[in-house]
Parts: sequence; C-alpha cells; structure tokens
Amino acid sequence: MSTPEPANRILIVRLSAIGDVLHGLPVANALRDALPQAFLAWVVEGRTADLLRGHRALDELIALPRGWLKSPRTVLDLRRRLRALQFDMTIDLQGLSKSAIAARLSGARRRIGLGGKDGRELSRWLNNELVRPTRTHVTDRNLELLAPLGITHPAVRFDLDDSPVNASAARKILDSQRVLAPFAVINPGASWPSKRWPAKRFAAVARHLGQLRGLESLVVWAGDQERGWAEQIVTGSAGHAMIAPATSLGELAAIVRRAALFVGSDTGPLHLAAAVGTPCVGLFGPMPAERNGPYGPQHIAVQKILLTGTSRQRRTAGPESMEAISVDHVTEACDQILDRGNLGRRSA
Repeated sequence: MSTPEPANRILIVRLSAIGDVLHGLPVANALRDALPQAFLAWVVEGRTADLLRGHRALDELIALPRGWLKSPRTVLDLRRRLRALQFDMTIDLQGLSKSAIAARLSGARRRIGLGGKDGRELSRWLNNELVRPTRTHVTDRNLELLAPLGITHPAVRFDLDDSPVNASAARKILDSQRVLAPFAVINPGASWPSKRWPAKRFAAVARHLGQLRGLESLVVWAGDQERGWAEQIVTGSAGHAMIAPATSLGELAAIVRRAALFVGSDTGPLHLAAAVGTPCVGLFGPMPAERNGPYGPQHIAVQKILLTGTSRQRRTAGPESMEAISVDHVTEACDQILDRGNLGRRSA
C-alpha cells in the first residue's frame, strides 16, 4: 500500500452554519494531531467565524461576509488571499457549489470533497478527490474525508477554549441574573419553523427542573422573535426561569459550559453546548437525530417522528414532528441525564 503524499498547507472549507462548523472542528484537530507541522487554515462566512477565531488547531482564519459570492470584488480578493497562502490541498466539508468554488480559488492541486449524494450542486465537478462517507453521524462522516491522507478513525475532539474575556462575561451575566449552580440552559430557537418546539412546553420543562430537580433555568435567545419566546418561557415557568441578556457566540459558549444541562432543538446552540462538554437533551423532528444529534453518549436526542423528503420539504414542513414530542418525553430525558450526575430530586 502506497503512503499518501504529504500535504504541508491545508485549507478546510466549511462556510456555515454554526452547528455544521462545530461538526467540522474535529477535522481540524485530527489534522493537527496527524500533521503537527502543517499549516492549517479555514475559510468561513458570517458570525460563525467567532467560533473559530483563535482556535488552537488553526494557523489562519479567512472570514468572509455572507453573500460574498455575489460580489466580484470579494471573490477576486479571496482568490488573491488564498493564492498567496500557497495551499497544497483543500478539504471541502460542505459539498456545495460555493464551498467548492472557494476551494478551487485557492489554486490547490488536490481538492478533497464529498462524493455521491453528499456532493451537491457543482461540488463533484470542482473537487477532484471524492470520498463517499459510510458512517452515520455527520461528525464521523466529516472525518472520513481525511482517509486520502491516511488518517482513519481519529479521536473526536472540539477543543473550544474558555477564553478569559468570555469567562468573565459569563460570570457577570450569571451573577446579574442571580443564577446559582447547578443550573440549566434552555434555548427555544431554531432556524427552521419545522424544528421549533412550543414555548409553553419549554416552560413546563423549566417548572419540572425547578420544582423536582432544584435547577433554575437560564433561557438564551438570539433575535427579537426568540426573545419573545424566551419571555413566554419565563412567564410560564412559575419563577423557575430567567431570561439571559443578548450574548455573543463566545459568551454563550462560556455560559453553557458552566451549566449542568442544556435543553434545546436542533440548532447551533445545542451543538455548541455539546462541543464544550455540557450534557444535552436535543429535540429532533425533520432531521434524523442519529445523524445530526449532539455528538457523544452523554447526550440524549428525543425524536418521535422523522420526516422524509428533500431538505426543502423538511424545512417547510408543518409542526407535527416536533409536536409529537411531549413534555414528559423531554423531562424524562432530563431526569435520566441528571441522575447520572447525582443531582438530587425535590419532592413535588
């Protein structure tokens, strides 16, 4: 068996979104472990760059504005910047035209990407070494793209550091809301309407955690609509939930790192909580939990109906798959996780 050709300068491409970038982080860590002298860079877009800035596995971060592909000037600037870094190889974790275009702009001779149905749009033609993943979870599937480098079944690590600035901000937020440890974090948001769970059910979970487990809940949110849902949860919690102020991604990571439990739907903050090691209860409807759930055995993904169809059909589906998840389904999962940590029960 021939030894894979070494690559000294590698560009990872995963442009968005928060959860998907987090699922790709173990790729950067595996590359750093296997090739400690390599130059590793990542190209990303939007505020998701905040998750990667200063990450210990990366030497360079190329942050792009959203919609960059529509701007010829931005595309040319990206090409100049990438060409100057003289990449030997790119690894496209996204499998879309725009991610494959970013890889092609680098000028790298080897461009590893997704084959089969995972390689969408023009990516299978723009990338020139295609891998067909066979494993189930998206994190493991991402790691399969390292096989052409001879890296197989590496350890899965996220390595999101707790920066002093974010840690200090988290402590101030928790102190200002009078949140005492242990506590839970609830996030009602989700990018797709078909992934959202009713606020009144989250409020019932907060009541359960407060009355029966002695855990107060901090409700986090992003944007005006989610803030409205967070306020509904606090109102319906019988005094067992508090609303968090607006936070950056780094501050949110620091807050959930300090929580005993995270409860939320299939969205970025859920995967952020899992990446920093907080036990999670994830609520899943349109997307398969076994593929997209929080990574690791310490978490529980609750799913009662799995929708089928295209991504567009799942995105625009009705609420039935999420509404099939009852409050009891979620509180039972919370209790199961909390019992592992010996967090005591209160009598009702």
